[in-house]
Amino acid sequence: MTELERLVEVMGRLRIECPWDARQTHRSLVTYLIEESCETVEAIETGDDAHLREELGDLLLQVIFHATIAAERSAFTLDEVAAGITDKLIMRHPYVFADEQVPDDLNATWEQRKAAEKGRTSVLEGIPEQMSALARASKIISRATSGHVPLELDTEPISSQELSAALLGLVSRAKISGIDADQAMRDAVRELERQVRTAEAAPQQ
Repeated sequence: MTELERLVEVMGRLRIECPWDARQTHRSLVTYLIEESCETVEAIETGDDAHLREELGDLLLQVIFHATIAAERSAFTLDEVAAGITDKLIMRHPYVFADEQVPDDLNATWEQRKAAEKGRTSVLEGIPEQMSALARASKIISRATSGHVPLELDTEPISSQELSAALLGLVSRAKISGIDADQAMRDAVRELERQVRTAEAAPQQ
């Protein structure tokens, strides 16, 4: 028995014999999924391998937990989860698993394949509303760039140090000015989304 199989077996037993584990649902576990994801990011950023191994285990537990709950109601199994992501990776990498050439813009090609697979008509589709405003803005800009959506944005390169200093400075100025920086960013993202929709709806030249 592999360690992964042992984990699946232990999770199955917990679902039967542990009152807390037995009453959990997909929805009740969301807060733990977010928490474990954040702790994994923290482990990566601190560069502690032992910590990262532990947090990846906690994150893996969440995947196993959700797959076990789904299997109990005959929705899908862990094997189907693994098969789905494996098939997706093979399909989206034809330059590895088939005879295509490596594309010049890997990110744009990845986004284009995703859009075609899912039948998306807008670069905004599939971007989670739950993302932070800053992360959502970054994703929208990335999608818009990959999808060749014309937007008037500042494209001057900046270093990580310059960016962090500018962000902290702006947050400080917002605080002194009585402005909610998060709210202001959310408003800016909504305006960016409006610009994207307008650009996508405009007749193609």
